Amino acid sequence: MLYHLLYPFHTRFSVLNVTKYITFRTAAASLSALAISLALGPWMIAKLREFQIGQVIRTEGPTTHHAKGGTPTMGGLLILTAALVPTLLWADLTNLYVWIAVLTTAAFGGVGFADDYLKIVRRSHHGLWPRYKLLYQVLAAALVGVVLLVLARQGLYDTRLVFPFFKRLRPDLGWWYLGFAVFVLVAWSNSVNLTDGLDGLAISTFAIAAAAFTALAYVTGNKLLADYLLLPHFPYDAELTVFCGSLVGASLGFLWYNSYPAEIFMGDVGSLALGAALGTVAILLKQEVLLGIVGGVFVLEALSVIVQVASFKTTGKRVFRMAPLHHHFELIGWSEPKVIARFVIVAIIFALFSLTTLKLR
Repeated sequence: MLYHLLYPFHTRFSVLNVTKYITFRTAAASLSALAISLALGPWMIAKLREFQIGQVIRTEGPTTHHAKGGTPTMGGLLILTAALVPTLLWADLTNLYVWIAVLTTAAFGGVGFADDYLKIVRRSHHGLWPRYKLLYQVLAAALVGVVLLVLARQGLYDTRLVFPFFKRLRPDLGWWYLGFAVFVLVAWSNSVNLTDGLDGLAISTFAIAAAAFTALAYVTGNKLLADYLLLPHFPYDAELTVFCGSLVGASLGFLWYNSYPAEIFMGDVGSLALGAALGTVAILLKQEVLLGIVGGVFVLEALSVIVQVASFKTTGKRVFRMAPLHHHFELIGWSEPKVIARFVIVAIIFALFSLTTLKLR
């Protein structure tokens, strides 16, 4: 919105010419998101306490977490506000990719909101029935997939996959891409959700992944850089840099209040939305496969749950003390801050490695 209001005056006020640059608007969006998070955080925490919207702790979880019961939750509303408002202020709103990213993030946030709301009403850690929760996620993801197929037919999208390290391996999924898009969005929204179990863990690792995708969006959106690195390029890609920058700023602002010991939790309204945001950006940038490296921590968390459930159902034995993976390390003696710090280090390593693959082809 500000972009459309300010840029037309650049001929009269030359300083406004900077608003046409992606780098400037990304920085502005990031700082705006950070400011909104920091400013609204205390008010939201107070309001959530006033309405007694507190976290309900799973009885089967680590006993050290029982003291966290009652901590204000649904802080994902703060993240979404801080991320989406700056995007709408600083991005080019004629860009279709921006709207796909914004609306998909909001849709998955809506599913998470319903889940959190039912948990609060029932005073239980059970929200939406799993089958309904998954159904709503699949429906939202399927709508995105259909839109992408329509864009592909118009030459505005590509249903081919791009693989790290292999510059000529680009299989075209065609209509099968619909199912693939659904898998990516649903898998990633739930992976971030599974990671959200320790103070600041999910949001800090997400911020690192979002920062990596900010760089990827800029490179992919720049024709010269994209051609040099043999990356698919669409003119619409560049504006996603602003969206990713907003996610980074919003994440850092939320981390201010969510860091150990947390004053507020994001809830499913945050974790499902953030996972979908990562998946959507990866899909639009044609980096769906690379997302598995960028968000390596989320992959490990999800795999730990899959392995644990499969092992217990087939053999009756557990591979980990408790899943997701961060609980396993808690139960073997690592303190919560140590688990968080070490996971963040691993997340940084994954993100840096993912960026090196751009040239290693």
